[in-house]
Amino acid sequence: MPIKNPAKMLHCSELCKDNELKSFSRSMAELQWLMLIIVMVYFFIPTRTIDTPDTLVAIMSTYGVFVLLLRYIGASIKDTPWKLAIETWAMITFITLAVMQTGGIESPLQNLYLIAIIACAITLGKIMTILEVALVACCYLLMGYQHHSMDIFTGQTFTFIMARFSPLLLVAYVTSILASDILNAKKRITELSQTDDLTGISNMRAFNEILEKEIAGAARYSYPLSILMIDLDKLKAVNDQYGHNTGSALIRHVARLMKEGVREADILARYGGDEFVILMPHTDTRGAELVAERILELIETHPLNVDGFRLPASVSIGIASYPENVGHPGTLMDKADTALYKSKMSGRNRSTTCGDRPEPVRVQACA
Repeated sequence: MPIKNPAKMLHCSELCKDNELKSFSRSMAELQWLMLIIVMVYFFIPTRTIDTPDTLVAIMSTYGVFVLLLRYIGASIKDTPWKLAIETWAMITFITLAVMQTGGIESPLQNLYLIAIIACAITLGKIMTILEVALVACCYLLMGYQHHSMDIFTGQTFTFIMARFSPLLLVAYVTSILASDILNAKKRITELSQTDDLTGISNMRAFNEILEKEIAGAARYSYPLSILMIDLDKLKAVNDQYGHNTGSALIRHVARLMKEGVREADILARYGGDEFVILMPHTDTRGAELVAERILELIETHPLNVDGFRLPASVSIGIASYPENVGHPGTLMDKADTALYKSKMSGRNRSTTCGDRPEPVRVQACA
């Protein structure tokens, strides 16, 4: 079941993407050092004479410095697809220069292109992989021209060069397809792990990830943050009178109405059982109260249709807002839960703001 809350999808996709890019960046660093080590081993144990060893040493040194600068001095730079793309382009440049110094089209180091292409296919997707394969093809043709001169355009020579290039093309194609399938499966698994089975909204695992980030941001930058704790009134009576299937249908119904009542920036999750929670970043007490009022009205005016019978429902809401009535954003959940308890004890079907008295009852609670 897909996640319906756009804000939740945005937050979770950002978190997952950041973690994924960091992981890719670490893997890219290992590949860069691996390539450099392979070239160094070939330098000390060559299979053929290296015509200009000093030039190769300079190439290796320059690339080593580049990797060090990127990893340590550039550690504060946020990992992005463009940063990874630049790293793969640098890998191709290093490989090409190293290959040109170790035999050109005949160099055994040309297989290092496989590392760059696989890294690109896994991290950057099909389009970027196609572009980098085209770049490698141009490098192949350039080295082929240096070795064969104008004979490169003869059928036999051109076929020979492309035959040596074709394995790279095949690896790029297969790897990009596999990487795309794995990425889609991973996204699907992530969505399922963050979605409540009954209602299709976020579960507490996904909610807590976003909550931690917003609490840290609110504490650091002192922007307003509000939470609504919501409880479906008298669900047990509905289960006893109409059955648990009707109770589950009522929970789904109320969740759907609340999704209509919240804003795109709000994050709605099922807290458990018949309880829900809404996180409202950059929202003060008044903004939270307006959303609570809208939710109360929606649920009041849209009873559940059960076999032609209109089953009324109501909810109780507790509101807590930082910094207006909560000293630290880390206590918002507890304060909102306390306010919810006051709403329940004061007759249900109302909202209570932390530190305030419950609002007057709006309609009679459902039986």
